[in-house]
Amino acid sequence: MHPEAVKEYSLDGPVSPVCALREDEAEPFEAAAWPTSAPITVTRIENGARADCVDHVVEEVPVALVYNGISHAVMLASPEKLEELALGFSLSEGILAHPAELYDLEIRAGDQGIEVHMEIASRRFMALKERRRSLAGRTGCGLCGVDSLSAVARTCAPVVRGAPVSLAAISAALAALPSLQPLRAATGAVHAAAWSNAAGRIKFLCEDVGRHNALDKLIGALARGGIVLQDGFLLVSSRASYEMVQKAAGVGIGCMVALSAPTALAVRLAHSAGLTLAGFAREGRLVAYSHGAFITPGAEWSERSGHA
Repeated sequence: MHPEAVKEYSLDGPVSPVCALREDEAEPFEAAAWPTSAPITVTRIENGARADCVDHVVEEVPVALVYNGISHAVMLASPEKLEELALGFSLSEGILAHPAELYDLEIRAGDQGIEVHMEIASRRFMALKERRRSLAGRTGCGLCGVDSLSAVARTCAPVVRGAPVSLAAISAALAALPSLQPLRAATGAVHAAAWSNAAGRIKFLCEDVGRHNALDKLIGALARGGIVLQDGFLLVSSRASYEMVQKAAGVGIGCMVALSAPTALAVRLAHSAGLTLAGFAREGRLVAYSHGAFITPGAEWSERSGHA
């Protein structure tokens, strides 16, 4: 056992950016070595005029998640908040049941990408080996590498619901969202996942080129912060796909609001898991696809029939 590492990854306090590096191992990860965007000279053409200027494009870096020395998943991700990404992925994929089962985490940067090395509880590592899965994550698909149809549908326990969420709170969070996305403002090419309290104040926000990565980063941040998931709602800048709902329900999130549409499979999962799922969210309006009774309506709110 590693009591010091368990303490660092408990829900009782913050976690240092790099944990328990030994002197004989790789150098600690430095964010400056992997910038999140790159300046590019572009030609803008508008109204018959041409102009050369500098724009910024988002970086995506191969990130390998390594458990007890075995590489399990490789994904393309924005190279920030990788501790949160690793922890959130581990929780949302059911590799870990609790943050305390992550004993140690080390980030090693190389010429071809970044490796996040984690030491996890032996019982969890044995369960991981038994799954016989080799995931190769990509920005557009959360199921890449799943080796059977039965591996797609993990059972989600019904979420424990808190107080209803008001449309006013959702509208307040939507209004604040753009100002809290610096990488999107610079590049226009990333997704965001945010956690808002019941009053509509965004408390956590993570950005990434992949919507699944952004959500995993957020889940990791919430776990490390000890946030009670029944007391607020999740806001995502993307569509609500099945795997996004699965990740949210799997960690106990009770309300998910998306700026775009859900899929039918996502709606069915949200309904069975007791998760309120809303889409097409704009200030003052949205469409509730499941358990809409947990959103307090305003005058402009409407619910799509047949799914509540």
